Amino acid sequence: MIGLFFGETNFPKEILKKIKKKKINYIIIDLTKNKIFKKNKNSYPVSIGQFGKILGILKKKNCKKVLFAGKVLRPKISELKLDLKGIYYLPRIIKGSKLGDAAILREIINILKLEKIKVVSSLFFNPELSLKKGNYSEHKPTKNDYRDIKKAINILNKTNKYNFSQGSIVRNEKVIAIEGKDGTEQMLKKCKPIKHKKNGVLVKFPKRNQDLKIDLPTAGLKTLIQCKNAGLKGIVLKAKQNVFLEKNKCINFANKNKMFLIAK
Repeated sequence: MIGLFFGETNFPKEILKKIKKKKINYIIIDLTKNKIFKKNKNSYPVSIGQFGKILGILKKKNCKKVLFAGKVLRPKISELKLDLKGIYYLPRIIKGSKLGDAAILREIINILKLEKIKVVSSLFFNPELSLKKGNYSEHKPTKNDYRDIKKAINILNKTNKYNFSQGSIVRNEKVIAIEGKDGTEQMLKKCKPIKHKKNGVLVKFPKRNQDLKIDLPTAGLKTLIQCKNAGLKGIVLKAKQNVFLEKNKCINFANKNKMFLIAK
């Protein structure tokens, strides 16, 4: 029996497909805003602050291992549904909430460790969803593109200390945007294309001290579409340290729109 802590995005659905195919016993701790797994008979909709309920479910079902997938949105402290365990751990929740979505997950994991529950990698059942080193589209970066890629990686290395920067956009060696606490999607929405010219790159790398078991940079078809709309030429991910959804659709889209798709 494994406990699946599921948040937003399509990543949890891919994990669920694989687990069902392998006929593995599971329960879902549904942390999504609209409780999207409520129709699943093995799903338990909970609030982040209900640690007593969460731990009770895990122990009742004899779950010694858990897995995290999907984005857990930062809650408003005033709207948290707290039980006694939640009140006990409230300082940790507040600390995580101030530092961003990923920090909330880290605090939950620290609490689970205190309760002797092991956390396994998000890719434990789906290693095929992580890109290895290589160029996955027909279109190759130019020398100018490689300069943009290098600049974007350097920027991420410098902003690691701020905890939330997983992505940066560089165009003509100028930094256009750096990912904030709102995530990649909001960053891309703010990036305006240059008329009649496609230029620039999105780089998504893990933060320096990121817990790669639970918080891998994620991209997919929606990300590529947003990159196209922003007038970017391609996307670069860290090899073996990413979650890449809808791989075949993404490759076809990149080829059709003459975009590069790289893991390095």
